[in-house]
Amino acid sequence: MARRRRTAPGESLAESVFLLAFDVRKQRLAGLSDLGYVVRAAVLAEFLLNGNVADEGGKVRALTPPVAPTALEAAVWEQLSASPPRSWSRWINKNATLAYRLVRDELVAARLVHVEHRRILFFPVQRVTPRRPYVSRRLAERVTSAARGGQPVGRLPQELRALAALAAAAKMTTVLSQREWRQYRKRTDELSAPIEPITTALRKTLASHHSSDAAG
Repeated sequence: MARRRRTAPGESLAESVFLLAFDVRKQRLAGLSDLGYVVRAAVLAEFLLNGNVADEGGKVRALTPPVAPTALEAAVWEQLSASPPRSWSRWINKNATLAYRLVRDELVAARLVHVEHRRILFFPVQRVTPRRPYVSRRLAERVTSAARGGQPVGRLPQELRALAALAAAAKMTTVLSQREWRQYRKRTDELSAPIEPITTALRKTLASHHSSDAAG
């Protein structure tokens, strides 16, 4: 499959996932604790679609290195290429916090997000906000239409289909409510077909993550 060309900052699948996570009305990131995992899954999805990796019995096999990778893609590729085939879940889980920071910094450099550092009760905190909220708004509109069935799945651009599939696996509330994601599950399963091993692994990873959090 031909590699999608990037013509502007913010066009990698991982960057699009990050921008899609902005709640524009509240000027904050939604589902922040999940975002590192979703970003890692997005890199793997882009690699799979571009032929950099292949699914081998539920495991990731590295094939050919990505062309002009972002900092995050280069870091993930280095891990994949130095390892024997391992499960998709393993690579989604690995260094999720670092993945979040790398894609955030890429978007800061592209002047698509702003990071504000401050202290609350002597503790350092960080607030990440979009510089161009309309980018996140338009992404959400396109993904919402794709998830609801605006046009046949086969006519959707590859990157939009993958983005909608990842958003569905993570049940991103900036796109649809939890109830609506359940309502459109058949449609989103169709969207997910080209990257199904990744969306399945992402759902399991997030379910495990949430269970651990609930257990304290």
